[in-house]
Amino acid sequence: MTSSKTLHIKFTDAELKRLAEQSVIRNVRDHRHPALLFRFGRGRSRGSWHLVRHVNGKSLSKKLANWPDVPAKAVIELLPKKLAALADDSDSIVGESGWVTLGDLLRWHLDRLSRDRSKSSDWKDNVRSLVSCQLLPRVGSLHLDQVKKSTIDAQLIWPMQEVRSLAYTRQAFGLVKTALSRAVKVEMLRANPLSEMVFKDSIETTIKPKPCALRPHHLPELLKRFSTEGAQLTVVCMLPLMMLCHGTRISETRLAKWENLILESDGEWFLPAEDTKTDSDHRLPLTRHTVALLKAYRARQKQTGYTGVYLFPRGDGQPLSDTQAQEKIASLAAGAWTSHDLRKIARSMWLDLGIDYFIGELLLNHAMDDLQAAYIHTHAETLKRDALERWHLWLESKGLNFFCATETTPRQPATPTPLHTNNHKA
Repeated sequence: MTSSKTLHIKFTDAELKRLAEQSVIRNVRDHRHPALLFRFGRGRSRGSWHLVRHVNGKSLSKKLANWPDVPAKAVIELLPKKLAALADDSDSIVGESGWVTLGDLLRWHLDRLSRDRSKSSDWKDNVRSLVSCQLLPRVGSLHLDQVKKSTIDAQLIWPMQEVRSLAYTRQAFGLVKTALSRAVKVEMLRANPLSEMVFKDSIETTIKPKPCALRPHHLPELLKRFSTEGAQLTVVCMLPLMMLCHGTRISETRLAKWENLILESDGEWFLPAEDTKTDSDHRLPLTRHTVALLKAYRARQKQTGYTGVYLFPRGDGQPLSDTQAQEKIASLAAGAWTSHDLRKIARSMWLDLGIDYFIGELLLNHAMDDLQAAYIHTHAETLKRDALERWHLWLESKGLNFFCATETTPRQPATPTPLHTNNHKA
């Protein structure tokens, strides 16, 4: 049972850790800092710092920060500044929630995002990595009243762009700005000190898309590798092959379930909203080529004893994680290209084959405005199937073995006439 008594000690992290294990005292003070109160949480492995003040005969307190996220030394160093602010404005506390540093705010924002059901697990993992590996080490210790253009430029943007890409640096800056903005909107912070700052204030260089590492002349050799006896119908080749055939993202592809595939004439691959980046259902036609390919792959899985849910399972029956899927691609690419290059080369080749721009956008599941959607609404599904039939015929003509997909079906020209004459450029 926790005691409500107050114990006076010398505030150090070591002493607090000792008390956490050996005492039931909840409230702790330090005679040297009468305005500071420490309170253990229920689990005693964590606690909180509070600023105590006496106003009109009443004792009031405001939470400053959590421990051990903010250590004793940091809080003690911040205390004079907080007391000085109170002398000018009795209501002045930087964060309504008691945040002290930018790291406190970023952890709060990350916790909110981790519980956001509208975001994919891959997206959350990427944000978590960005916060823990880049933001917290670089600007996590900044006191909130030190967050301004000059400090973000000097401690985040400029040093980060020396070792990471401009696109990733801009993403890091954007996440900080978004976290501050969200805190203001929910009234946990009084103002966003970066509200007027844009990335170009620090770096004016235009960030160009990374060029595709795969070129059309690379595809015949790659397709040959997919069809070799030792590689065909294995995860390491089927995963990138499904991406190449359909232009899907690796996160969408690795989550594919057999129950969402119709392996009959006019087959279909259904990608539910929770698996897509756009948070919307996505339907892709399965051509006679890919239907035959998937039937052969399913038969191979059953021969090895797997009858589970996913196309690309790991040892425990769950789908490959993003890291595991990327490792499968890397083992095939040997550093020459990435999973996203499969999507890029598919998009590029669709244009070369005369496939309509908007149909290509639909196949990639890019968001479209109402006017664009109306343009292709009537014949979209037919045109999507026609486009993939054309693409898969081209892949077959360049050496891809679809495992007897066309043995009983007459061949068609690999490059039929374009769907439209007014193609747009990507």
